[in-house]
Amino acid sequence: MNILTELKDRFLKALAPLVDDPAELLEMIRPAQDAKFGDYQANCAMPLGKQLGRSPRDIAQQICDALKVDDLCEAPEIAGPGFINLRLRVDWMMAKLQLARADQRLAVDTVAEPKTYVVDFSSPNVAKPMHVGHIRSTVIGDALCRILRFAGHKVISDNHLGDWGTQFGMIIYGFRHFGDPSAYANQPVAELGRVYREVRKLLDYHEGLEKLPVMEKTLVERRLAVAQLQQGEPLADKAERKKFNKQLRRAEGQLRESETELAELQSEISLLEADPELSQLAKKHSDIGTTVLQETVKLHEGDAENLALWEEFLPACRQEIQRIYDRLDISFDKELGESFYHPRLPGVVESFQKAGLAEVSEDAMCVFLDGYDAPMIIQKRDGAYLYATTDLATIQYRRQEWKPDAILYVVDFRQGEHFEKLFAAARKWGHTEVDLRHVSFGTVLGGDGKPFKTRSGDTVGLESLLDEAEKRALAVIIENDESKPESVRLDHSERQGVAKVVGIAALKYADLTQNRTSDYVFSYDKMLALNGNTATYMQYSYARVHGIFARGGVDVDELRGSTATIALGADAERALGLQLLRFGDAIDESLADYRPNQLTSYLFDLAKTFSTFFENCPVLKAESETVRDSRLLLCDLTARTLGKGLELLGIQVIQKM
Repeated sequence: MNILTELKDRFLKALAPLVDDPAELLEMIRPAQDAKFGDYQANCAMPLGKQLGRSPRDIAQQICDALKVDDLCEAPEIAGPGFINLRLRVDWMMAKLQLARADQRLAVDTVAEPKTYVVDFSSPNVAKPMHVGHIRSTVIGDALCRILRFAGHKVISDNHLGDWGTQFGMIIYGFRHFGDPSAYANQPVAELGRVYREVRKLLDYHEGLEKLPVMEKTLVERRLAVAQLQQGEPLADKAERKKFNKQLRRAEGQLRESETELAELQSEISLLEADPELSQLAKKHSDIGTTVLQETVKLHEGDAENLALWEEFLPACRQEIQRIYDRLDISFDKELGESFYHPRLPGVVESFQKAGLAEVSEDAMCVFLDGYDAPMIIQKRDGAYLYATTDLATIQYRRQEWKPDAILYVVDFRQGEHFEKLFAAARKWGHTEVDLRHVSFGTVLGGDGKPFKTRSGDTVGLESLLDEAEKRALAVIIENDESKPESVRLDHSERQGVAKVVGIAALKYADLTQNRTSDYVFSYDKMLALNGNTATYMQYSYARVHGIFARGGVDVDELRGSTATIALGADAERALGLQLLRFGDAIDESLADYRPNQLTSYLFDLAKTFSTFFENCPVLKAESETVRDSRLLLCDLTARTLGKGLELLGIQVIQKM
């Protein structure tokens, strides 16, 4: 049973005579913040009192009179201006824990109405090594797939690989002009990544030169705008003065933004021009932008040489990416890249034209959408297609083949406008029966508050991130192990095995514990800490239970099959039992807005509650065998819940640390 779901169902019946749509009021039923107010608290009487023009306490009493929860809760209590406090019955809790003890799902219900979800996540460009920017999409998307499946939904995970398009035009150009055959033979992906970066530098330089006069003009205009505002006459009217000050602050902010952007661009241009080799290359390849596009067009049109290179590059690139996924223990149901959809793109454009949804504007085929100044381009004047065209073809294919109720795109927040336009265009195109959702996330930052980079300023490679996490985890494991008696220490191979699990887990959990929409500062020390909300602490709590079993010579299978029952006599026992029964609530909370951090918060609370229980309730030295077995069963349920929760986050557990 999911307790919150059940309570909301009971309140729904009690609220029905008072309000037509109680949905918002039901969301006001939450776990109590303080145990002295009970286990759950309903705050719906206050807004309802305002709405009906009656005393909230009277409303609360009316709700309680109609509420049928005697089998589940003790008598509801009304507190303060109209809070309804609910405390679960201990006998009900013990009965549910007995059910959880014998259930692989830990007595968590599946959803009443399962849906089909397509989850689009990770999606790297295959010709470049994966970097730190891929970690969030990859682990958040994988966790959502696991949680959705556990909840009872059908899930199709799809890795929409960047295996086509402009990046391959860049790589083909770079390979021909800057490639090192011996480096390519030894490490093909590393060499392709190097030539890609070389081309990117030159493209950025020439694009920067084109932007420079535009940005300089904008800066002059913004300086003039600020100067004019500053020279204005003082305003006597308070409201007008406030409006003026707001306008001035906005103009000053825009000016600072222009100054910063221009300074950064000038610095990038100067750095390249100061490098003799790069400067010569920039002069020699002054038409690189046009030529790269030509190479891309040739590939798309089936040019034999370019197609042969693409087919040669792809397997090695794909194999390299798979190594990273294997280390992260992540797999996909489908991996349909951009190349798969390329033959479908002409049909997409034709369909939009025939339906009168697209028109030619400035020689490009455009879809004009309400609320946006700029249209969404689906075919450029040179005939080339764009990401938007491919994404529309993808939606069409997924709808035809898999008939999903929802498609989730786990992509960073910077793509927000793209997805807004994409979803609007898809709905105009007739895809109104599917929930299209951009599950956005923030940026991984370094200690300086800027996007996480290496000391040389390059983007941090994901593989080097994993290597460093495992290396640091090994140091933590060794230090922790050396503090134990020699008789219980891990041997060298065990330490290395634990370090691999702990290092990868720490990296994943550090990301998943964040509110996905927030940026966060990356720190190896914090993510590997043995206390606080870290994977290491969760894994340690799990291992701690197995340590209890080992010291007591407990046969877990025998314990689970025994006639022993769970009792909740002590406060710490009841608190642990309550937290165990809230696992289903945590699953629901995680899926309410696709936020895995709700599950990490639950697991942290469970681990803390278990620690309090362990400190206050002797297990192996309990006062009787009955109490001992009851507490061992609570320990077992705790380990199983921690293990299942971490599994749903894509994190392994270990029995010895």
